[in-house]
Amino acid sequence: MKFLLTSGGIANQSIHDALVELLGKPVAESSALFVPTAVYPFPQGPGMAWSAISGNASSRMCELGWKSLGVLELTALPSIQRESWVPLLRETDALLVWGGDVLYLHHWMRQSGLADLLPSLSETVYVGMSAGSIVVTPYNCDAEFDLQFVPEGSDMAEGAERALGLVDFALRVHLDREGFDDSTLPEVEKWAAGIPAPTYALDDESALKVIDGTVEAVSEGHWKLIEPTGP
Repeated sequence: MKFLLTSGGIANQSIHDALVELLGKPVAESSALFVPTAVYPFPQGPGMAWSAISGNASSRMCELGWKSLGVLELTALPSIQRESWVPLLRETDALLVWGGDVLYLHHWMRQSGLADLLPSLSETVYVGMSAGSIVVTPYNCDAEFDLQFVPEGSDMAEGAERALGLVDFALRVHLDREGFDDSTLPEVEKWAAGIPAPTYALDDESALKVIDGTVEAVSEGHWKLIEPTGP
């Protein structure tokens, strides 16, 4: 699978050009499915989901001029026949996975069966934004934050610090963004010191393009690769 892992969506021309390169054709000739699921645990989640779908969110994904655009709601998938959504997914050029709660997104990716399908989608471009990017790494850097939204009695909190591991590096997003106190470079470096894998820190003008395990940073802002320090 090809990945475009962003912090703040398709935020600039360089990231847009990377998307077109991965698609192999213009956005206007490409189909996409949008996954809003991760944002629902937040108190304003439904409104935030609609803002993203309608193209009124601050981070651009849906409003790029896709040839066709649909919504893939992960919480609905376990209750419908796979024949109703798996063929469509396999035919879609881009899977757009929105931000929000990494833990909740990870849970529903597994419950829906999407997590098992992703490695077989060799021609699909996975476009992540924030939590949608973090979830494909091995580690959930937002676990402590996400745990406050787990419903009482749910087993969702088990293994909260882990994610899908479809790529072999860790990721921190919103680097140095105002209001994100744990996303300053010193805080990111402190967290990365305990991770036995390379960690990329991206600001909202940066993204990672990943093809067959090869990682390339795409940026009009700033980013940093933090190598593991342990044995």
